[in-house]
Amino acid sequence: MVQDGKKMKVGFIGLGLMGGSMAMNLHKAGFPLTVYNRTQAKAEPFKSEGIKVASSPREVAAESEVVILMVTDAPDVMEVLSGPHGVLEGAKQGTIVVDMGTNSPEHARTFHSMCASRGLRFLDAPVTGGDRGAREATLTIMVGGEREDVERVMPIFQAMGKTIVHAGGVGYGQMLKLLNQVVVGVNMLALAEVMTLAERAGIDQEILFKVLSTGAANSFTVQYYMPKVMKGDMEPGFRAAHLRKDLKYAVDVATKLNVPLLGTSTTLQLYSAMNAIGMGEKGTQALVKLYQRLTSP
Repeated sequence: MVQDGKKMKVGFIGLGLMGGSMAMNLHKAGFPLTVYNRTQAKAEPFKSEGIKVASSPREVAAESEVVILMVTDAPDVMEVLSGPHGVLEGAKQGTIVVDMGTNSPEHARTFHSMCASRGLRFLDAPVTGGDRGAREATLTIMVGGEREDVERVMPIFQAMGKTIVHAGGVGYGQMLKLLNQVVVGVNMLALAEVMTLAERAGIDQEILFKVLSTGAANSFTVQYYMPKVMKGDMEPGFRAAHLRKDLKYAVDVATKLNVPLLGTSTTLQLYSAMNAIGMGEKGTQALVKLYQRLTSP
């Protein structure tokens, strides 16, 4: 948003695989930026660009009109908000706090209440699009919260994403993201099964890709992740451990609503197995390698 001809001051907390690119895109778009990351080394590229690197979340909040959180899970959000030297200690009344990581609708409502008790606004705005979407500012952003707050922050979202959807009130952004992750996870299971079956049946992977990527089976999973698997590239665009966390939240919500998620539950167990054998930091596409291991003679 532009206020009196000036762009809003933005604070960004969490400069990991996706957060670093998202924050840098805000800088490129001309937003005055203050950043913080628990591991200081990840803030060095920002320091070299002349961007202010804070020593705590509280310092970020004190410098900002909008504070974006891009951390791994709900306990991390809680720590950043209410821990020692947290955002709630430094933010001025009216500051908009935006949680862009993935957790659950219930957590979003808790964070909203915490912020409201200090006179702060809150949006849950998880993203999808992976590391490429973060780098290229083509993310899809799903936002829950008051429409007025969404409209105020819209120019900031537009500097990071291509598609911004206001899903409804607080918590609806997280719910929409969990629905997205169900499709992502089950698609990856389908890819793991078909690539393993094709290999066993003697079908050339290049021929398989040509068919899957041009026919009714085509998807982002096929287009982006299948070539990675074919090259043996298991490095993360999105970590397996993070998808496991997201699927667990989806299954928990579905259980409360009495909705069976049979495919999701199976996929969750496979990603839990990946974590158990030390593959959680690999990309989600490494499920194919686990599946091949499970089905090997």
